[in-house]
Amino acid sequence: MSQLNHVSAELLTVSQLDVTLAGQAILQDIEFELHAGEILGLVGPSGCGKTTLLNTIAGFIAQQGGDITIAGKAAINPKNMLAPEKRQVGMIFQDYALFPHLTVEQNIAFGISKLPKSEQHERVNQMLELLALTGFNQRYPHELSGGQQQRVAIARAIAPQPKLLLLDEPFSNIDARLRQSLMLELRQLFKQLKITAIFVTHNKDEVFTFADKMAVMAQGEILQFGSPAEICQAPANYHVADFLQLGSWLPCQVNGKCLTSALGEHEYEHAQVQGSEGTASGDIHQLLVKPNQIAFTRAEEANMEVVHISVAEHGFHYHLQSIDQSTPLAISQLGIYSEQAFALQEKLNVSIKPHPYLVFSC
Repeated sequence: MSQLNHVSAELLTVSQLDVTLAGQAILQDIEFELHAGEILGLVGPSGCGKTTLLNTIAGFIAQQGGDITIAGKAAINPKNMLAPEKRQVGMIFQDYALFPHLTVEQNIAFGISKLPKSEQHERVNQMLELLALTGFNQRYPHELSGGQQQRVAIARAIAPQPKLLLLDEPFSNIDARLRQSLMLELRQLFKQLKITAIFVTHNKDEVFTFADKMAVMAQGEILQFGSPAEICQAPANYHVADFLQLGSWLPCQVNGKCLTSALGEHEYEHAQVQGSEGTASGDIHQLLVKPNQIAFTRAEEANMEVVHISVAEHGFHYHLQSIDQSTPLAISQLGIYSEQAFALQEKLNVSIKPHPYLVFSC
């Protein structure tokens, strides 16, 4: 499919976008750019505006301010709102919205009905082959599995060769056992066809697997935009790091170049507290402790006690409390389940490997 394989130098640009519904500000000053062929994951808690942003880009919701440019064409500006069908955007809804009375073949052909019959037939066959649906063309949606229904929805959406593909919670209805493999398979397909896509999810792991870029949203704003690796390495503030569950939190104080917590004193070269305009010496902040920064051993001079143990996906999750019972800490030990290292009420000496110390103001 030569047209699908063509990469445009044009971008999706969203600038100063504001959306108000029923008198309530839903999106505020949204700005980002997406290069052709990139996949963006919108992630954040329920009600933060992810789906509203998707629907505004698609043209289903009107904005109160800002601009959207798709493939070099203004979709929204203060003087004009381009109709959804003229935006060259494909949309896949959370429930797939397949027509139950149409076969797989007819569903895929729905958006290309204006093409000559011979071209329709060729395009549908291409979609069936690309999405591994060959042999399912005469089946109806109720005769398909959830994963197969999703493939039909994607085939229908990309058959008209849109410039941009929008997906709302595309993996939420897929069995967890199949989700990872399906994500990897679809990502490979999107890259093969050089599809530019935005998808909504509340699951950070889906973003890490499927996306090139991610936008972490909260209360109608984008808190941080970048690659998953960039954001995990340098979260912009406490809310980003906390939502992505990048580690455990430990209350601390910063005094000059010294950082003090229940685990002792640590030399702290960078006195800037992230997410704060300015802080006084001695203020209580939160130290982000990532799993690879923790060292814990049995020792006579212990500073933590094991108060609860739970089974994690790849090992054990230990809930600790400082000996003086002032500070809780949760840490994970990766490994096979039969190798539990520590027992309930066992006392441990826990230390933090230096650099980088990520300290946040709440």
